[in-house]
Amino acid sequence: MRGLHLLIGIVAVMAFLATGRFMRHHDPPMTVLSDSSRLMFRSRHIYILASGLVNLMLGLYMQRRAAGWRGITQAVGSIFLVVSPTLLIPAFAIEPASGFQPEMWRSAAGLYVLFLGCMAHLASGIGKSRRERARE
Repeated sequence: MRGLHLLIGIVAVMAFLATGRFMRHHDPPMTVLSDSSRLMFRSRHIYILASGLVNLMLGLYMQRRAAGWRGITQAVGSIFLVVSPTLLIPAFAIEPASGFQPEMWRSAAGLYVLFLGCMAHLASGIGKSRRERARE
């Protein structure tokens, strides 16, 4: 799973750089857009960075939990975290152009799965199991 997190993290950070470049060279310039449109571009741009950095760090430092509920919780959290950028990157491309419509589900879902994935990893890492304490 570490390798997948690392790959997704690198791709998401590269997408963050590409979306920044896109905004810099947007026609018409971002400064001409309405405040709401500019905010939608910028917020989705930052969401991509957040999901990319979380995946990148897990790709570098994640340690697999032992079997049991901790391992299952960690695996589910990892699935959520891998899915997050796959929702947030299209949200950048689709949502600002569509305005405040029902099409904004991508960014909301991407942020929810990012949060749930982080919380699942937190839950799997809080405290130590008896087996882990016995090994020390």
